[in-house]
Amino acid sequence: MPGELKIFGGRAHPALVQEICESLNLVAGKVTAYNFSDGEIFCQVDENVRGSDVFVVQPTCDPVNENLMELLIMLDTFKRSSASRVTAVIPYYGYGRQDKKDRPRVPITAKLVADLVSKAGADRVLTLDLHADQIQGFFDVPVDHLFAAPVLLEAIRDLNLPDMVIVSPDAGGVERARAIAKRMGVGLAIVDKRRTAPNTAEVMHVIGDVDGLNALIVDDIIDTAGTLTKTVEALLAKGARRVLAAGVHGILSGPALQRIDESPLEAVLITNTTPLEAKLSRSQKLRPLSVASLLGDAIRRIHENSSVSSLFV
Repeated sequence: MPGELKIFGGRAHPALVQEICESLNLVAGKVTAYNFSDGEIFCQVDENVRGSDVFVVQPTCDPVNENLMELLIMLDTFKRSSASRVTAVIPYYGYGRQDKKDRPRVPITAKLVADLVSKAGADRVLTLDLHADQIQGFFDVPVDHLFAAPVLLEAIRDLNLPDMVIVSPDAGGVERARAIAKRMGVGLAIVDKRRTAPNTAEVMHVIGDVDGLNALIVDDIIDTAGTLTKTVEALLAKGARRVLAAGVHGILSGPALQRIDESPLEAVLITNTTPLEAKLSRSQKLRPLSVASLLGDAIRRIHENSSVSSLFV
């Protein structure tokens, strides 16, 4: 078995680090990180980690490049401090949407970031709801890819929403939506979405029956909420009675919160893979859900070299 379990966090999401530690009855490891006046990041571990099984929790959310660079520097720091194993816990994997070469002369940045994480010193990666499953194969180290479905399912059941239909806002999210619809024992609808520009989507039509039903849109990433609000309009136009949404990663950038508040959406269930505190104060429709226990359970199992497969649901 690896050495003593220790959990450290960067500056991206200290609240989640604290919740994970509480779920495991641990105290977060001590690390000092700050920026020099020119923006360079400095990191120093303030306790002995030689021979330890270290988990570094850092979602690469806004500011994406700053948090990504800090993660890489922290991984390098622990590797050079003789930790026996270093696991990068990345609840939200930034650049995950750049996962394929779908146009001429564009990068596959999700692969580039995977190479950087591996090269920086990560022995394995723990992440949650990658935008595309194939990103696991971009890494040269083992990847434990969890899904937030158990957390979402519990919250959806608590809604006690009658006559419900689960809606995928695009073809790429059908598998996720179908899995939740199957577990809830309800129908599935799909929205045909076509992008006209980055962060801009034009909803074409709804595939499936939503007339007279209460629709719950399920997506992995809610960024500017353009897709989400257009999907709401399309569902209401097709006769949906009420529309709610559930998302895993609440990026909620730019006009997202304003769009959500001004839309007919009743509520948006969203997990805390990224910091939500400031956003919750700006919108009454957001309902936060915690993935800390899920990640904590996975961390414990990885540390004990026991099976994590029961969490892959």
